Amino acid sequence: MSIGNGYDEKEVIEAIAVALETFYGSLISKIDELNIQKIMKRKNPYLYRAKAMQNASEIVESVLTAFVSSSEETIFGNCFFEPIALAASNGNKALAEGIDIMIQDKETNTMTAIAVKSGTSVFNADSKKRQEQNFMAAGKLAQQAKARYDAYVGYCYGKKKETGRGKPKMYRELAGKQFWAELTGDEEFYKKIITYMGTLPEQYISQYQESYNKAANRLVREFSNSFCKDDGSIDWEKLVEFNSGD
Repeated sequence: MSIGNGYDEKEVIEAIAVALETFYGSLISKIDELNIQKIMKRKNPYLYRAKAMQNASEIVESVLTAFVSSSEETIFGNCFFEPIALAASNGNKALAEGIDIMIQDKETNTMTAIAVKSGTSVFNADSKKRQEQNFMAAGKLAQQAKARYDAYVGYCYGKKKETGRGKPKMYRELAGKQFWAELTGDEEFYKKIITYMGTLPEQYISQYQESYNKAANRLVREFSNSFCKDDGSIDWEKLVEFNSGD
């Protein structure tokens, strides 16, 4: 039996709209703040030389694409799924550290703690231990309330198989379809998230593309001014010295 017993479709759609606005706003803001000096401090100049890159635009396109790729996944995971899960669950925003949603079912006298995660590869040994400690702390609140306690990590996309090995966990792990079905009582909810987006993403594309193009032009100019010789060729020694020198 799932903890979900229906959801307000309008609230879910509103949560998706706000999440998309936050996602694009944050991503565009990061792109607008890009600076070639900060970027090249963290990049491997030897790799670009080994790939025989010959001009500033080639290097800039490489670093800009990599930046957007890594940033968008992080930003999306941080801002998109949790508010949707909260809206769909009819639960409350948890005050306990490391717990995102608390659901109290008075009929069954059950308190459910949920940690919402993006994909299934978020934990290392240390973070998994911290999550267990956070669940234990939330469990004490349930004990004080004399309520039955249930806890699980919900991965918003992907699949997660229980191995059945080792000692029993104090929490369950559900991913993708299983997570959303448990949360809402709707086996098709994981597909409906896509449907509920409608045409909202298209509203932000032109603004995003404008920001991306401006950043590309700006970074090419900055790179040329900082790391190119008078004849326009890349000054590799200067770039390496900037990156790795005293």
